[in-house]
Amino acid sequence: MTRLSDRVVVVTGAGSGIGRALALLLADKGARLALVDVHQAGLDDTARRVADKKPGIHTSLHVVDVADRDAMFALPQQVLDAHGEVDVVVNNAGVTHIGDFVDMDIDDFRWVVDVNLMGVVHGCKAFLPHLLQRDAAHIVNVSSLFGIVGVAQQSAYCTSKFAVRGFTSVLWEELKDTNVEVTCVHPAGVATGIVKNARAEDGDAQDGIAEAFEKYAQSPEKAAARIVKAIEKNEARVLLAAGSKTTDRVLRAFPVWGNRLWAKTLGSVLSK
Repeated sequence: MTRLSDRVVVVTGAGSGIGRALALLLADKGARLALVDVHQAGLDDTARRVADKKPGIHTSLHVVDVADRDAMFALPQQVLDAHGEVDVVVNNAGVTHIGDFVDMDIDDFRWVVDVNLMGVVHGCKAFLPHLLQRDAAHIVNVSSLFGIVGVAQQSAYCTSKFAVRGFTSVLWEELKDTNVEVTCVHPAGVATGIVKNARAEDGDAQDGIAEAFEKYAQSPEKAAARIVKAIEKNEARVLLAAGSKTTDRVLRAFPVWGNRLWAKTLGSVLSK
């Protein structure tokens, strides 16, 4: 997928954060956009920004909860009706919950997994038959650095992102002889508002984490630029944050000790 101009790109979670930044950058590349989000207001805002930045870009808006199987399975036909084809799917939508596993409601755990994992599964399953018909196509599944390391108070999020990582590695093997390239993205800290909008057991603790997170996080625009490059270069795996490659290597060699060291370091940063 070296060319994005005139390609149809589906982006979930397009109403804010990385999804919005991707929409703006993809518009610059000349892609046609199918923007998906659970919130109409966010989609409308993204669409306005796209139109202001790149007038004339063909953009369709789809209010869909990625956790809703029926809605996601109906989405490809809506995209085809709007654009006639589909070439790239970016499964980006995500949520989180903050709190110790022993204290959290199991419905909150399921909410995170349904959005972060099943949303990715739904996107891949629904669109893959159409992608396989194209001359060149691409799937991007957004995992996280928390899909590499386990972090306290992020049980549901880590579970979902580890699973996205594993699911994507299966797709690498099953689609390796097809026209569909697959990328797994591992952001570390990106200023998307995901922590601020999280469900939490302790609101005060959430506010502190959100403040620290936003302080140290990289911009959505920087993350989006790296993801677009990965699509253009057909890269299978992207580690976005500085030091994340070293973290990955340490955890592969020392899974228990490395996880505890990294989690302790992260905790000290977020508590400042």
